[in-house]
Amino acid sequence: MNEPRLNLPELTVSELSAALKRTIEDAYGYVRVRGELGKVSYHGNGHVYFDLKDDRACIAGVIWRSATPRIKLKLEAGLEVVITGRLTTYPNRSQYQIVVETLEPAGLGALMALLEERKKRLAAEGLFDEARKQLLPFLPSLIGVVTSPTGAVIRDILHRLADRFPRPVLVWPVKVQGDGSAAEVAAAIAGFNALPEFAGVGAARRPDLIIVARGGGSLEDLWSFNEEIVVRAAAESFIPIIAAIGHETDFTLIDFAADKRAPTPTAAAEMAVPVRSELLLAVDSLARRALACWARNQEARRVELRSACRALPSADALLAVPRQRLDHAATRLPRALRANAHSHHVAFSRIGGRLNARLLRAHVERRRERYAATAQRLHASLAANIAAARTRIARQSERVAGFAARADRAVGIILDRRAARLEQAGQLLAALSYRGVLARGFALVRDGAGQPLRTAGAVSPGMRLDIEFTDGRVGAVAGDAKIVPAGEARPVYRRRRRPGGGEGQGDLF
Repeated sequence: MNEPRLNLPELTVSELSAALKRTIEDAYGYVRVRGELGKVSYHGNGHVYFDLKDDRACIAGVIWRSATPRIKLKLEAGLEVVITGRLTTYPNRSQYQIVVETLEPAGLGALMALLEERKKRLAAEGLFDEARKQLLPFLPSLIGVVTSPTGAVIRDILHRLADRFPRPVLVWPVKVQGDGSAAEVAAAIAGFNALPEFAGVGAARRPDLIIVARGGGSLEDLWSFNEEIVVRAAAESFIPIIAAIGHETDFTLIDFAADKRAPTPTAAAEMAVPVRSELLLAVDSLARRALACWARNQEARRVELRSACRALPSADALLAVPRQRLDHAATRLPRALRANAHSHHVAFSRIGGRLNARLLRAHVERRRERYAATAQRLHASLAANIAAARTRIARQSERVAGFAARADRAVGIILDRRAARLEQAGQLLAALSYRGVLARGFALVRDGAGQPLRTAGAVSPGMRLDIEFTDGRVGAVAGDAKIVPAGEARPVYRRRRRPGGGEGQGDLF
């Protein structure tokens, strides 16, 4: 049995942890490790914690917030990656961990597996459904292009648009690969959608079509267009989008979310606008066809009109019978007028013969008697109504006079009561006022500020005083104040007032 080595230096736990930390960091400053991601945790402060494992071991890893922008991938459990970083220890848990500087997928196969997994997940959410896709406008008035302003892609698009049908182009410059490129592409799509539909002179307005374009490259170069943020921005766009990423054999996830996929940026420009010369030819052909159809239609109508004119009878044939009827009626009209006048004359003569002047006078007399009787009844009724109205007026006048007398008496009683209460209040005020005390011979002493003085101790020599009597005020200056203790106060003897005595201070009681 080995004996314990008592001569070893004694270390604290912190000292031992620090020594282990220095040893590990010195021996493994920077390492490059390949493994599979286990549990991945995104912390609220921006740090990322994860486990890196293989079939026999596991090591903890951390990505500080300052390094997360360099990570192109969304870390998920099961992803095989290659990590470069510093090996260190975490003393609080007595474990070693790797601080990540760079992280990339382990080979093309891992990227393809990640791409397929992300494609299935987004497709399950319905982002790639055909029902979500919009129709492209036939001839957009403004085209928005999201691409790099320095590459050949924008020149190809502009050249192709100029050849086919020149249209205004609004370019949103972005990075098409590298750190932050996915966020810039997504922000450009959202920015185009946020522009106003109608803008003033010189202000940018919302385009009718968006082209997201990039030249060819490897899978890693095109990976920004496989990011979830770009796919969601394309799926949520209200403006139709044409995706033209890479060459015809290159596929990215934005191709499935966009409303139309173009094999190349040049093909995207061809999809965006029709050929102007072909449109002119088609319009000219349609115009000629429309003119020929109109001419044939007019000629057919003209032939039909001629046929109808030949089948119609002449005006003389149509008017012959009405003319005869008019002539016969004109011949019979004088005789009919004379016969009608004679018949009316006979009728008037018969009625005049039945009329008698005596009967008319009797009838008029009866009418006069009826009118006179009606007038007499009307005068009698009017006189009765006037008398009744006068009686009612007299009765109401008496009632009004009675109410007026009662109101005068009530007002007098109320005024007497108010005067009595006012007199009582005045007497009470006079009894409670300090001026009653002044009238009995006392005086009120105030200081220079007008505040009353209640004790002699409040008066200092030379102090300005204001003494108020019942008939006025007197100013004074205080001399030496002599304070008499309460126990030594001399009694005040009241002088008897001589009978019939002269003027003096009265008895307070």
